[in-house]
Amino acid sequence: MKLPTPTYRCPLGRVQPETTDLETMKQRGWRDQHILVVNAADERLDFIEREFVRRIGERLYGQGGARHG
Repeated sequence: MKLPTPTYRCPLGRVQPETTDLETMKQRGWRDQHILVVNAADERLDFIEREFVRRIGERLYGQGGARHG
């Protein structure tokens, strides 16, 4: 008599975080709470827009870290 071997389900599988779609979260934050999250290096922005975002960030939060490379 051949019995099927039961598959073992690791209990850690339940605590694995679900991946979050960051763009959807940013979009929802803007639409619901008018919170804007922008990467100053976002390629969807042109040079003037990136510079504008960088200057706002520096005015509100101080000088950003220098990038080496």
